[in-house]
Amino acid sequence: MEYLADKPETLFVGQAVAVPGTAMSNTLKKIDDRKKLELPVDEEMQMGMTNGMALNGIIPISIFPRWNFLLLAVNQIVNHLDKFSLISNGGYQPKVIIRTSIGSERPLHPQHQHIGDFTEAFRLMAPNAIEVIRLEEPEEVFPAYEKAYSRMDGKSTIIVEYGDYYNEK
Repeated sequence: MEYLADKPETLFVGQAVAVPGTAMSNTLKKIDDRKKLELPVDEEMQMGMTNGMALNGIIPISIFPRWNFLLLAVNQIVNHLDKFSLISNGGYQPKVIIRTSIGSERPLHPQHQHIGDFTEAFRLMAPNAIEVIRLEEPEEVFPAYEKAYSRMDGKSTIIVEYGDYYNEK
Protein backbone atom coordinates (compact mmCIF):
# COMPACT_ATOMS: atom_id res chain seq x y z
CA MET A 1 0.00 0.00 0.00
CA GLU A 2 2.96 2.29 0.59
CA TYR A 3 3.96 1.87 -3.07
CA LEU A 4 0.50 3.04 -4.16
CA ALA A 5 0.39 5.85 -1.59
CA ASP A 6 3.58 7.34 -3.08
CA LYS A 7 1.80 7.94 -6.39
CA PRO A 8 0.40 11.48 -6.62
CA GLU A 9 -2.87 10.49 -8.33
CA THR A 10 -3.90 7.71 -5.91
CA LEU A 11 -6.44 7.91 -3.10
CA PHE A 12 -7.59 5.17 -0.72
CA VAL A 13 -11.36 5.22 -0.24
CA GLY A 14 -13.77 3.09 1.76
CA GLN A 15 -14.75 1.87 5.18
CA ALA A 16 -12.11 1.52 7.89
CA VAL A 17 -9.59 3.27 5.66
CA ALA A 18 -8.75 6.19 7.95
CA VAL A 19 -9.90 4.53 11.16
CA PRO A 20 -9.26 1.00 12.48
CA GLY A 21 -11.88 -1.67 12.01
CA THR A 22 -10.73 -4.43 9.68
CA ALA A 23 -7.60 -6.43 8.95
CA MET A 24 -7.11 -4.24 5.89
CA SER A 25 -7.00 -1.15 8.14
CA ASN A 26 -3.72 -2.41 9.53
CA THR A 27 -2.15 -2.31 6.07
CA LEU A 28 -2.87 1.43 5.84
CA LYS A 29 -1.41 2.53 9.19
CA LYS A 30 1.70 4.06 7.60
CA ILE A 31 -0.25 5.89 4.89
CA ASP A 32 -0.62 9.67 5.26
CA ASP A 33 -4.18 10.55 6.28
CA ARG A 34 -4.37 13.00 3.35
CA LYS A 35 -4.30 9.96 1.04
CA LYS A 36 -7.37 8.38 2.71
CA LEU A 37 -11.06 9.14 2.37
CA GLU A 38 -13.16 7.45 5.05
CA LEU A 39 -16.72 6.72 3.90
CA PRO A 40 -19.86 5.53 5.66
CA VAL A 41 -21.22 2.04 5.07
CA ASP A 42 -22.81 2.71 1.68
CA GLU A 43 -21.16 0.51 -0.89
CA GLU A 44 -23.18 1.66 -3.91
CA MET A 45 -22.30 5.28 -3.13
CA GLN A 46 -18.65 4.37 -2.53
CA MET A 47 -18.35 2.70 -5.91
CA GLY A 48 -20.19 5.56 -7.64
CA MET A 49 -17.75 8.03 -6.07
CA THR A 50 -14.89 5.76 -7.08
CA ASN A 51 -16.07 5.78 -10.69
CA GLY A 52 -16.43 9.56 -10.66
CA MET A 53 -12.94 10.03 -9.24
CA ALA A 54 -11.47 7.72 -11.88
CA LEU A 55 -13.23 9.61 -14.67
CA ASN A 56 -11.50 12.73 -13.35
CA GLY A 57 -7.97 11.31 -13.38
CA ILE A 58 -7.67 10.04 -9.82
CA ILE A 59 -6.67 6.40 -9.38
CA PRO A 60 -8.82 5.30 -6.45
CA ILE A 61 -7.99 2.25 -4.41
CA SER A 62 -11.53 1.45 -3.32
CA ILE A 63 -11.55 -0.89 -0.35
CA PHE A 64 -14.40 -3.26 0.42
CA PRO A 65 -13.22 -5.46 3.33
CA ARG A 66 -15.17 -8.50 2.11
CA TRP A 67 -16.69 -9.75 -1.14
CA ASN A 68 -20.06 -9.88 0.57
CA PHE A 69 -19.96 -6.08 1.01
CA LEU A 70 -18.79 -5.54 -2.56
CA LEU A 71 -21.98 -7.25 -3.76
CA LEU A 72 -23.82 -4.07 -2.81
CA ALA A 73 -21.82 -2.17 -5.44
CA VAL A 74 -22.54 -4.55 -8.34
CA ASN A 75 -24.55 -1.98 -10.32
CA GLN A 76 -21.69 0.52 -10.35
CA ILE A 77 -19.14 -2.16 -11.27
CA VAL A 78 -21.05 -4.20 -13.85
CA ASN A 79 -23.22 -1.53 -15.48
CA HIS A 80 -20.79 1.38 -15.32
CA LEU A 81 -17.10 0.69 -14.63
CA ASP A 82 -17.01 -2.34 -16.91
CA LYS A 83 -18.90 -0.49 -19.67
CA PHE A 84 -17.45 3.07 -19.71
CA SER A 85 -15.16 2.35 -22.65
CA LEU A 86 -17.93 0.60 -24.61
CA ILE A 87 -20.57 3.30 -24.10
CA SER A 88 -18.11 6.12 -24.82
CA ASN A 89 -16.55 4.49 -27.92
CA GLY A 90 -13.24 4.32 -26.09
CA GLY A 91 -13.46 7.92 -24.90
CA TYR A 92 -13.36 6.96 -21.22
CA GLN A 93 -11.12 4.25 -19.83
CA PRO A 94 -10.94 4.94 -16.11
CA LYS A 95 -8.49 3.01 -13.97
CA VAL A 96 -9.78 1.78 -10.62
CA ILE A 97 -8.18 -0.60 -8.16
CA ILE A 98 -10.76 -2.42 -6.06
CA ARG A 99 -9.43 -4.23 -3.03
CA THR A 100 -11.54 -6.90 -1.38
CA SER A 101 -11.14 -10.20 0.43
CA ILE A 102 -12.61 -13.56 1.13
CA GLY A 103 -13.57 -13.16 4.78
CA SER A 104 -11.49 -14.75 7.48
CA GLU A 105 -12.84 -17.92 9.07
CA ARG A 106 -10.14 -18.38 11.69
CA PRO A 107 -9.89 -18.06 14.63
CA LEU A 108 -13.57 -17.05 14.70
CA HIS A 109 -16.04 -17.96 11.95
CA PRO A 110 -18.13 -14.83 11.18
CA GLN A 111 -20.90 -16.86 9.53
CA HIS A 112 -21.60 -17.43 5.88
CA GLN A 113 -22.74 -13.92 4.96
CA HIS A 114 -19.12 -12.77 5.48
CA ILE A 115 -16.99 -15.43 3.78
CA GLY A 116 -18.12 -15.44 0.15
CA ASP A 117 -15.77 -15.74 -2.79
CA PHE A 118 -17.38 -14.26 -5.88
CA THR A 119 -14.22 -14.14 -7.99
CA GLU A 120 -15.55 -16.30 -10.83
CA ALA A 121 -18.94 -14.59 -10.87
CA PHE A 122 -17.32 -11.16 -11.27
CA ARG A 123 -15.07 -12.44 -14.02
CA LEU A 124 -18.23 -13.45 -15.88
CA MET A 125 -20.23 -10.32 -15.05
CA ALA A 126 -17.51 -7.79 -15.91
CA PRO A 127 -15.53 -9.20 -18.85
CA ASN A 128 -14.90 -5.99 -20.78
CA ALA A 129 -12.72 -3.67 -18.74
CA ILE A 130 -12.05 -5.36 -15.40
CA GLU A 131 -9.52 -8.03 -14.51
CA VAL A 132 -10.14 -9.98 -11.30
CA ILE A 133 -6.96 -11.25 -9.63
CA ARG A 134 -7.22 -13.60 -6.65
CA LEU A 135 -4.04 -13.68 -4.59
CA GLU A 136 -3.03 -17.12 -3.37
CA GLU A 137 0.48 -16.49 -2.03
CA PRO A 138 2.22 -13.54 -0.33
CA GLU A 139 4.69 -13.13 -3.18
CA GLU A 140 1.79 -12.35 -5.53
CA VAL A 141 0.69 -9.27 -3.57
CA PHE A 142 3.12 -6.61 -4.76
CA PRO A 143 3.16 -7.68 -8.45
CA ALA A 144 -0.66 -7.62 -8.54
CA TYR A 145 -0.91 -4.10 -7.15
CA GLU A 146 1.97 -2.91 -9.30
CA LYS A 147 0.22 -4.31 -12.39
CA ALA A 148 -3.08 -2.72 -11.38
CA TYR A 149 -1.44 0.68 -11.01
CA SER A 150 0.84 0.49 -14.06
CA ARG A 151 -1.50 -1.06 -16.59
CA MET A 152 -2.07 0.84 -19.81
CA ASP A 153 -4.69 -1.45 -21.36
CA GLY A 154 -7.74 0.54 -20.27
CA LYS A 155 -8.72 -1.95 -17.59
CA SER A 156 -9.49 -1.68 -13.92
CA THR A 157 -8.53 -4.38 -11.44
CA ILE A 158 -10.29 -6.16 -8.61
CA ILE A 159 -7.71 -7.70 -6.30
CA VAL A 160 -8.98 -10.43 -4.00
CA GLU A 161 -7.11 -11.24 -0.82
CA TYR A 162 -7.77 -13.96 1.76
CA GLY A 163 -8.60 -12.64 5.22
CA ASP A 164 -7.15 -15.74 6.89
CA TYR A 165 -3.78 -15.19 5.24
CA TYR A 166 -3.07 -11.98 7.18
CA ASN A 167 -2.27 -14.16 10.19
CA GLU A 168 -1.25 -17.36 8.44
CA LYS A 169 1.13 -16.42 5.61
